[in-house]
Amino acid sequence: MGYNVKYLSKGIPSAQIYLFFLCVVVIFSCKQDKKPDISNIKLDIKIQRFDQDLYQGKGKDIQQTDSFLQQKYGFFYDDFVHRMVGNPSLTGKDVLTGLYKDQAYTDLNSEVDSVYPNLKTVEKDLTQSFKYIKYYYPKAKVPHFIANLSGFAYQITTGDDYMSIGLDMFLGRDSKFYGAIVQSIPMYQSRRFEPQYIVPRVTEVYAREELFKERDEDQTLLAKMIYNGKILYFMDQVLPETTADTVKIGYTGKQLAWCTNYEGNIWGFFLENDLLYQSDNQKIQTYLTDGPFTPGLGEKKSSAPKLGVWLGWQIVRKYMTENPTITLQQLMAETDAQKILTKAKYKPKENQ
Repeated sequence: MGYNVKYLSKGIPSAQIYLFFLCVVVIFSCKQDKKPDISNIKLDIKIQRFDQDLYQGKGKDIQQTDSFLQQKYGFFYDDFVHRMVGNPSLTGKDVLTGLYKDQAYTDLNSEVDSVYPNLKTVEKDLTQSFKYIKYYYPKAKVPHFIANLSGFAYQITTGDDYMSIGLDMFLGRDSKFYGAIVQSIPMYQSRRFEPQYIVPRVTEVYAREELFKERDEDQTLLAKMIYNGKILYFMDQVLPETTADTVKIGYTGKQLAWCTNYEGNIWGFFLENDLLYQSDNQKIQTYLTDGPFTPGLGEKKSSAPKLGVWLGWQIVRKYMTENPTITLQQLMAETDAQKILTKAKYKPKENQ
């Protein structure tokens, strides 16, 4: 039991530079104008450091540490013991004893502490995002946030009144641990284990699990594309302005550029192969699930993964552009995927 590390140029004329920065300022200002005023929303998110409280119990009385963690963290500690690093048959003392004896756990805790001596930046960005969420959905309940070490098992988990952040899954792509667990977590996934991904992943999980659960009746590829597109559009509205599209969807810069360049071709492929209304899970999962690329598309594995998700995002963005009176709340409540597609007037041009 425990944490097993085996698993897991030419110059640009000054006039052009001036015009470039002028355009950046104009674009940034326009984007800023679209954001609502959240200055009156009272919220100050703090993240409890379970990871630090847990490690500080090392060398102390196991019974006292177990009682302290149970009292302070309640449901989360139960989930940590029985689901995250342990199993239902183990006690808190069993799990603590195993962890404290495991050198891999000690080494991992040391690296987490070096990367995250504090979580002030994360707390600031989370506070901003959840203020936007509260602006659009005043009744939305803000969970308690808890930082932990999951043993490379979970990035974000949800439970009774809490969301937990596995800091060991956000150490930076060059962490020595990720190379050691490549058999369990391939590099195309661990390259996204960067600090900048924490808030987008928290926001995405919260949106999917707490606000907008996917409906069982949405079985066609189009319905799933629009659902995922709506989630990403929601993230557009509530994440900090500086959050890149690559981070929202988890693409590399090259993958996003490939999608943008071949958007019309990808859409044409979906239409020509009658994929939109296909509901056979085996046939549509290729275009919805993560991976290093999409099999059968692009030269030399250059394509991006989950192309249906990306296309759904572009359709929803186009829908909101074409229908400026539609509010975010109305968009998220709309369950007719065909209506969104039709009113989006989505017809991207193919790259010849």
